[in-house]
Amino acid sequence: MELIIRSNPVQIIRHQICSDSCENKGKKEESMQNIPKMFSEIQKVTDKAMVFLQKKALSALYIPKQQLHMAMNNTTAPKVQLLYDLCKTTFTPSDTFGPADVGLKEESPDDDRGHGFFGLNRVTRWAQPITYLDIHECDSFTMCIFCFPTSSVIPLHDHPGMTVFSKVLYGSMHVKAYDWVEPSCIKESQEPGCPQVRLARLAADKVLTAPCGTSILYPKTGGNLHCFTAVTPCAVLDVLAPPYREDLGRKCTYYVDYPYSAFGNGAQISNGKEEEYAWLAEIETPDDLYMRSGVYVGPSIRV
Repeated sequence: MELIIRSNPVQIIRHQICSDSCENKGKKEESMQNIPKMFSEIQKVTDKAMVFLQKKALSALYIPKQQLHMAMNNTTAPKVQLLYDLCKTTFTPSDTFGPADVGLKEESPDDDRGHGFFGLNRVTRWAQPITYLDIHECDSFTMCIFCFPTSSVIPLHDHPGMTVFSKVLYGSMHVKAYDWVEPSCIKESQEPGCPQVRLARLAADKVLTAPCGTSILYPKTGGNLHCFTAVTPCAVLDVLAPPYREDLGRKCTYYVDYPYSAFGNGAQISNGKEEEYAWLAEIETPDDLYMRSGVYVGPSIRV
């Protein structure tokens, strides 16, 4: 884009005045009276040129005029920048977040490593409870911590329509997770007492040891159905969005998994090996799921 300026506005006025000097005085006075009008006309031309240049510049940069105005006049960061900063903080793996940040010690002195009240050399044993710490809960999300004694288990369960961030704060935990095979493959058993099963594919079968990255599961991927088993005393920070809410269809359902071979050739596997698949059957909440509420003693949250 080229802009050619042929004359300076002051030169135009001076030229007009000099030309008028050759005329009679009446015309000269009339010419002098026209100077304000000339200034006005020049200003209009200048304004039009500025608008033209601005439109060209904005078009070249693909920046809407409204957005440019906001960027020039707002002292606070644009909302899109705030969104970017939030996403970067949320989705960037971090190993720096630890138990001290939520008021936890790395190991409970009451943990008997799964041997129960009578210890290693006695037959009678009892399971220690998993402690649930509620940090914050609202309609949009839940923040909570699960503190596991050794060998304690949260059975296989789902998170319908939910996204969950999980972070092991201390200790080691075994995670086994599945995702449903789509389109859904359901097998009805011909034998009485045998459950209806649905095909799922293994998404994870590993041990997570702190410090480690954040695990994320989604409504249909990332291991939406998972089971936690404490290898050592451990704690997990969970953020669930949205939270469980049965009246909105987000009920926590428990399952038991069967090997693919247990129900014969109920489906044709087109991707992967049989070992990567399992049949899941819905069950009632397990009787041996022993969980109690604790008190969160970490830093308070300003809501």
